[in-house]
Amino acid sequence: MRGYLGKILVVDATTGELRDEPLNETYARQFIGNSGLAARYLYDLVDADTDPLGPYNPLIMMTGALTGTRTPASSRHAFVARSPLTGILGEANVGGFTGRELRRVGYDGIIVTGQSPVPVYLWLSDDRPPELRDASHLWGLDTYNTQARIVEELGQPRARVACIGPAGENLVRYAAILNADARAAGRTGMGTVMGSKRLKAIAIRGRGEVPLSDKERFKQAARRALIRTQGDFSVQVLKETGTSGGMDYFDMVGNVPFRYWTQGRFEGVDNLNGGLIAETIATGHTGCWGCAVQCGFEIEVPQGPYPVPQTDGPEYETLCALGNQLLIDDLGAVSTFDLLCDRLGLDTISTGGAIGFAFWLYNNGLITPDDTDGLRLTWGDPAPVIELIGKIAIRDGFGDVLADGSLAMEKRYQASGMAVQINGLDPGMHDPRGMSGMAVVYLTSPRGACHNKGDFYQVEAGHDFPEFNIESGDHHQESGKAPTVARHQNYRAMVDSSGCCQFVNMPFRELPELFSAAWGEEVSLDDLYTAGERIFNLKRVLNLKLGLNPRQSEIFPELWTRPLSEGGTQGFVPDWQLMLREYYEYRQWDWETGRPRPEKLVTLGLGDMADELWSDHEGEGC
Repeated sequence: MRGYLGKILVVDATTGELRDEPLNETYARQFIGNSGLAARYLYDLVDADTDPLGPYNPLIMMTGALTGTRTPASSRHAFVARSPLTGILGEANVGGFTGRELRRVGYDGIIVTGQSPVPVYLWLSDDRPPELRDASHLWGLDTYNTQARIVEELGQPRARVACIGPAGENLVRYAAILNADARAAGRTGMGTVMGSKRLKAIAIRGRGEVPLSDKERFKQAARRALIRTQGDFSVQVLKETGTSGGMDYFDMVGNVPFRYWTQGRFEGVDNLNGGLIAETIATGHTGCWGCAVQCGFEIEVPQGPYPVPQTDGPEYETLCALGNQLLIDDLGAVSTFDLLCDRLGLDTISTGGAIGFAFWLYNNGLITPDDTDGLRLTWGDPAPVIELIGKIAIRDGFGDVLADGSLAMEKRYQASGMAVQINGLDPGMHDPRGMSGMAVVYLTSPRGACHNKGDFYQVEAGHDFPEFNIESGDHHQESGKAPTVARHQNYRAMVDSSGCCQFVNMPFRELPELFSAAWGEEVSLDDLYTAGERIFNLKRVLNLKLGLNPRQSEIFPELWTRPLSEGGTQGFVPDWQLMLREYYEYRQWDWETGRPRPEKLVTLGLGDMADELWSDHEGEGC
């Protein structure tokens, strides 16, 4: 099957059995790869009774159809399972090097089931059969030391390692998987699932190629795509100032959250942006395999109260989640938080969400030093943040409470509706009161309040996609915006499943050419868009199978319903209920149940799922 390696490695961690399984070609053509293809496999393997931390919840590592090819910025791959944080689809997309290396070693993906009785790591090399090796000596190590120790132990300096840190080992519900030192598959607790299987790491060294149907045609299309992406102004900004290069603009329009979503302006925001990082603490750039942008910073903070050795620097989400949200504007301090999270294996967004909610609870008198192990959670003070990050990773005292996430904290402290989360996931750092389209994105994202399954803030900032009728409008527009959000989500689902980076927007003209050259069959832009819509609806059906109740969970957090008196939001709160109803109508989803209507699923080639989904409501929704 051209464009794919044609096989999946299936690992039973309980028995230690490893076997190859042919790639399901029908699934691959329908769902492309990465999170789309992984979600289709997951649909067959889980149901509402599957324990996210039990042996029957598979951890799926899947590459995209273009991962590891000459396509610009095509390093992306996904880890997918039922989330221990949210209970619905767990999905973490990551770049780095391990996705490309997996394809070079001859696999499109890995499915890990069971639970090992002892810590192990998986070693894949194209000159020997796959094997599970003892990792008892690695258990307890941070992610940086784990990667270095495995490479040294194997005697393979070019081996690539994806691993967990203490947070994953201790089943913190938002633990991350890291590779290339600090490239993080951060969201929804995929590191937690990995830890539950006592799988410390996946190490890979390959030398093969992705089999393409027409190599020369693909090469020429990839070359044109690279030229076009390099000419994109947003890519040039990203290359110079990283993901935080837009901080000033986002602050101006009210997109940046402060003091746990309750403040519209913060003078310290000027100290937390990509331009300042580039001018002060940056020592170079870093990034993922095959990417000419290299949007990450290498940094060093040699002096001050929070010195940081040379390491990967914080990106936009981290600067907001662990800086602006806590009213901390010291770059050294936030860089320290970032390094701690990377080493311990924590998602910086959910870590910031849990800590930010703890600060809010404390400063509103709902918890006291008796609850926080004596810590005084004062806005702007970095000291308790450092201690809390460490306590979360080992589930020590108050850290054990935060390790279960902000929704669990809300229930524990009887603060109903006050945690800023949707479907159990803390949102990305883009305030829907500043950019209304993000309201719909957060409410309907397949993995909870996620900003990457539809980064509509990019569209709101002026990045249009006219080929799909996706165009920016007024930031505070309500009626009529939801269909544009849905189309953008479809587009992103397709790009995500291809294995391409969403920050380096792939030129539409070249995408069909790349797929056609890879697969050996002509693929149109409409075909790819339809695949994106199919993937998005598949994930919806999967979540419903896992017990999603949209009428109870697709609700705006209380703090988002409160207008801010200052800043770029201009006191605006989007009419999220109006927007959500318009979204459902456009999607052809039933309002009462949240289910895609049978005719929509049939149109997308998901008729078998329509029969299963609507079997108890025969004739409804038609």
